[in-house]
Amino acid sequence: MSLKAGEILVKQGLLRPEQLNAALEDQKKNKVYNVLQSVVSLGFLKENQILRALEKHYQVPGVELGSFEIDPTVVQLLGRDICEKYLLMPLQKAGQTLVVAFSDPSNLMVREDLRYLTKMKSIQPVVATPIAVQAAIDKYYGANIQKSLDQMRDEEMVSSVSESSSNSVEMIDQDLLGEDSPVVKFVNATLADAMKRRVSDIHFEPYEKKFRVRYRIDGTLLEATSPPQGSGSAIAARLKIMSKLDIAERRRPQDGRLKVRTKSKEMDFRVSVLPTLWGEKVVLRLLDKSNLQLDMTKLGFEEDDLKLFKDNINQPQGMVLITGPTGSGKTTTIYSALSELNKADVNISTAEDPVEFNLEGINQVQMNPDISLTFASALKTFLRQDPDIVMVGEIRDQETAEISFKAASTGHMVVSTLHTNDAPSTIIRLTEIGVAPYIITSTLNLIVAQRLVGRICDTCKAPIEIPAQVLLGLGVDADEVSNYKTFKGRGCRDCNNSGIKGRAAIYELFPMTEKIKDAILRGANTSQLRILARELGLRTLRRSALLKLRLGITTVEEVVNSSVKDV
Repeated sequence: MSLKAGEILVKQGLLRPEQLNAALEDQKKNKVYNVLQSVVSLGFLKENQILRALEKHYQVPGVELGSFEIDPTVVQLLGRDICEKYLLMPLQKAGQTLVVAFSDPSNLMVREDLRYLTKMKSIQPVVATPIAVQAAIDKYYGANIQKSLDQMRDEEMVSSVSESSSNSVEMIDQDLLGEDSPVVKFVNATLADAMKRRVSDIHFEPYEKKFRVRYRIDGTLLEATSPPQGSGSAIAARLKIMSKLDIAERRRPQDGRLKVRTKSKEMDFRVSVLPTLWGEKVVLRLLDKSNLQLDMTKLGFEEDDLKLFKDNINQPQGMVLITGPTGSGKTTTIYSALSELNKADVNISTAEDPVEFNLEGINQVQMNPDISLTFASALKTFLRQDPDIVMVGEIRDQETAEISFKAASTGHMVVSTLHTNDAPSTIIRLTEIGVAPYIITSTLNLIVAQRLVGRICDTCKAPIEIPAQVLLGLGVDADEVSNYKTFKGRGCRDCNNSGIKGRAAIYELFPMTEKIKDAILRGANTSQLRILARELGLRTLRRSALLKLRLGITTVEEVVNSSVKDV
């Protein structure tokens, strides 16, 4: 009997027993299908190191499936069930010989079965990592989406009744929304596929001559497998049924939520439906609680910034503002702060729109403008609920700002968010809303501005030479240029050939020191506040991004896109 892959790595001295045990624990915790995925994700080994070890053990050639283009006619020789059962992948035919990538080429009985099934004279084995084999199966057999697509193309999806020369009303065949219909299978397969691929948003988009499905992965939109053009209304209807929305209402935007369970995972989706020229566009935001990083030490703060942040949120009263554009990770930072503060002797109330994650021990309130439950009205009620800490989802108007600052000045800690480009511009934004400078300086403790930068993929990470002039242009000090060892991802299967896998946060912390308070009271503008922050030695967004570049975490392009050069 052959050794398991993990034991092979230990036997060859590439993996210590305690590392294998840690990987097994990670596999069990995250319900990963193969322990080698955990070995790679924990950073113990890279996938090509595992491949070389398997080559050495089995004494057969190895193949990197991520860069191997397989002929579709060869794929048809074997069914997905066989490939997944034995974790193998047919690669190519050479005469009457079939080359097959095995995760375990030592099983001679499987080879004999394959020879019989494919009617080939011989099976030529090569070895590939189990991770690569599973990825190839998903790529060439599809995540069960293609089968649903084929069914959808074979059936008439919708019929159109002309209403006028410029518009039409689509009548959905209700049989298509039954549990066994191709539409239902396609939607289910798409959601399951997105849950496996680190997708943050799914876009279902109707156009005049096509229907497009796109995934947002690590901040970038990528086109996914799309159904026939005429299927848009049925897909939108299915998603609305799942989200308990009004299937008959197609003129107004609607918002809802749905929960999906697979064998290995459970996921909440936030659903937004928008009427467009060619039908309803549906966008799903994946709310993956398992990926919610509540450990503040892993958010991306530098050590000194983390201490400053913790000191300020643990104050008995005052306000901490988290700022940044949409999609900059503010929710993760604010939830991690609440998690840090969530203790049995503390009363925490939050006003959110929407509530993205449920946090036990915290009183979370969903805003509902239809019944006049707004941030301002919720805040007024919170103050009669004996709170210690109040979280306001966003300060959007003068009334919300006034009540928030009043709460912060009367013995409560208030945490909130604001949409601004950096920390100094937050002061100007607050004054524009109508908050007086003397209230800002007496109440506000700290502003945290943040962005997300792409992490270089560890699998295809490679050093590159960046001219010193480029680094100087980014704002690197001349005496520090030699300390920068820059990297870039070449692009591989693991990162969808983007070179980026995952994201890291960069932060700009702006504490209310006496000098900053004096400048605000004197009416300093954004540029003057930025210059003062630099003189005081505060780390700006650009300096934070450059630090991530120097540590080999991100790329020059990400630094440029994520921050403004210091003045």
